[in-house]
Amino acid sequence: MKAVVPFLFALLIVGCSPARRLARELGTKTIYTDHFTGVALYDPVQQRALIQHNADKPFTPASNTKLFSFYAGLLSLRDSLPVLRYAVRNDSLIFWGTGNPLLLHPDLPDTTALAFLRNRPERLFYSPVNYEGPRLGAGWAWDDYNDDYSPELAPLPIYGNVVRFTEGIAQPRRFTDSIQVSLTGANGVRRAEFNNRFVRSVTGKRTRQDVPFRWSAALAAQLLADTLHRPVGVVTVPVTADARLIRGSSADSLYKRMLHVSDNQFAEQVLFMASAEQHTAQLNPTAERRRIADSLHYSTATGGSVRWVDGSGLSRYNLFTPNALIDLLGRIYAKVPQRRLFALVPAVGKSYILAKSGSMTGVYNLSGYLLTKRNKLLYFSIMHNNFTQPVSEMRRRTAELLTKIHERM
Repeated sequence: MKAVVPFLFALLIVGCSPARRLARELGTKTIYTDHFTGVALYDPVQQRALIQHNADKPFTPASNTKLFSFYAGLLSLRDSLPVLRYAVRNDSLIFWGTGNPLLLHPDLPDTTALAFLRNRPERLFYSPVNYEGPRLGAGWAWDDYNDDYSPELAPLPIYGNVVRFTEGIAQPRRFTDSIQVSLTGANGVRRAEFNNRFVRSVTGKRTRQDVPFRWSAALAAQLLADTLHRPVGVVTVPVTADARLIRGSSADSLYKRMLHVSDNQFAEQVLFMASAEQHTAQLNPTAERRRIADSLHYSTATGGSVRWVDGSGLSRYNLFTPNALIDLLGRIYAKVPQRRLFALVPAVGKSYILAKSGSMTGVYNLSGYLLTKRNKLLYFSIMHNNFTQPVSEMRRRTAELLTKIHERM
């Protein structure tokens, strides 16, 4: 009988552990059961899962997908980003894009390409033939074309592939003659679906708006020529074997904006640049994404289904499990020193939460790293799908759960 008492006492302690109590709440409290909730909490020191609630069930990840693009960049990109490939043929310089999104970007410009091209003695020609993929990702909403979070995919993005309207003034200025002013209609600026014609309402108080433009090789060349003050032609010449690569700004500056601002274009174009590092002749972000996914072996590593469709998370075709994100967080942490990593991943609400959020209608997720009061570092993924409440409500519930974990674990 005496031998049984310590066993029962130990069982009682385990049964009343903070993790067990929180796990029971996840299965019983209405705030977690009135929609589809998944939670995975992992202790990397003990190499032990602390909470598993629907942790192997697939969820729509939204911008949690950017963590996968971040990892793809860590695996494939160097410290300085690829900018252009070029080759000289007699009196001509032909260049090809690498998918780098920072050329004349309105918020994070990289001047490397401009400085290189501006003083070249040769005639300049841009060739777009190293990318033959779509301009929009699979599963993107067709009517998002006017929204700033949905710029088109391109081998040579320029100005972030958006027109920035500030107090009615368009930048780049080339689009000024393409704007019609309307006395009626919705506030703000609306682009025609299939061309670069814009209608701007004179009503409303909005002072700044970014509207994606329809990208084309000819337009990219024209915009670049406007800045260089010299002609830039367009040719259809495949990348040559002797093409040289120019590198530009640091990868970390792009990663930080991608994760902090949740920049969709940066996340998509990371896969372009990763492809440029792997293959000289063609940019194939889809093949690069599949290569990274295959290297992760998610079908066996997590016991759950994973579907990775785009770089940004705009597509509802994406499906990740909380455990897949825990696995990814561990891989990222093993690859990046903590000080650098925690400078790149945003602090969310509290200084002890370093994580990436992801939201769209009916979706709110948060995955990342949490420091407890006992100075333990834990990996977590909290995923909410199929709710009808405002996203702000799910954000509040998630913050309350993480506060409990911070204080009790």
